Amino acid sequence: MTMQHGLVMGIWAGLIALHALAAPAVHAATAVDAAEAAKAIDYPLLEKIAAPAGTAQSDADLAILKGLKRDGFAAARFQPKQGAAMPYRLLQPLSPQVGVRYPLVVVLHGSGAVGDDNASQLNWLGLSWSIPEVQRHFPAYVLIPQFPERSANYADGTDGLPASQAGAPLEIALQLLDDVAAHHPVDTKRIYLTGFSMGASTAWNAIQLRPGKFAAAVPFSGIPPDRSSAAQFRDIPLLIVHGNADTENPIQPDRAMLAALQKLGPKNLHFREYEGMEHRIPADMLLDMRWREWLFAQKNTN
Repeated sequence: MTMQHGLVMGIWAGLIALHALAAPAVHAATAVDAAEAAKAIDYPLLEKIAAPAGTAQSDADLAILKGLKRDGFAAARFQPKQGAAMPYRLLQPLSPQVGVRYPLVVVLHGSGAVGDDNASQLNWLGLSWSIPEVQRHFPAYVLIPQFPERSANYADGTDGLPASQAGAPLEIALQLLDDVAAHHPVDTKRIYLTGFSMGASTAWNAIQLRPGKFAAAVPFSGIPPDRSSAAQFRDIPLLIVHGNADTENPIQPDRAMLAALQKLGPKNLHFREYEGMEHRIPADMLLDMRWREWLFAQKNTN
């Protein structure tokens, strides 16, 4: 199924209406019914898509993006046992219910937001989770740490292509994640990763450092680790997104990881390649509900 993203508010209204109609059946569904429902929002293994122009698909979309505010993201600092405090922002679910545990979405920023102001990391990818329709449809905690230095570093891999390695701040961010999960009603079977550029690379590295921790990941325009490590990613649901005109983080390492994973028989792997898209998040996904539907359909079985 392909969702054409036009005037976002209208589409969201339709999606939310459909969700409301379907919700009782989903909550009462059998395992077979749940599997069929997941297929409806699933992606093919490989999609090649013409890149949308610009950062938004319409003036209405752009107005939504420009109107996003930081107010809903509480500012705090996490003090690890060793090292400097890490600034972060945390968005809580709308009207959380007593006794209910919620997913935790970790949004990882690119290198342009490295710092200590606890504001620069709030890019459109992170802020988009605060849109009321998104919050109503996907109630979750959204954690956005800020790294004081690079969270992922690149070097040539064994195949001659760039490969990412975890930077020093990632371990502290993972301790922060554990702290948030310990002090909030988080469903530890539904901890999700997403990020753009260096943040996408960091998402790959986080999976390596904490095997079995995450339910799924959606890396946008990142650099994966060395392809010799592909077995570490075979069992986690992945939706990899990249433009084939990206000159900052070229697409070839992602393609190579896709090929390596295919040889291993991955359980839930999807790759979206955008024709002619440079280093950015595709406009048809930035405000899209579908990839979030896919993400929230995943659950850690470890």
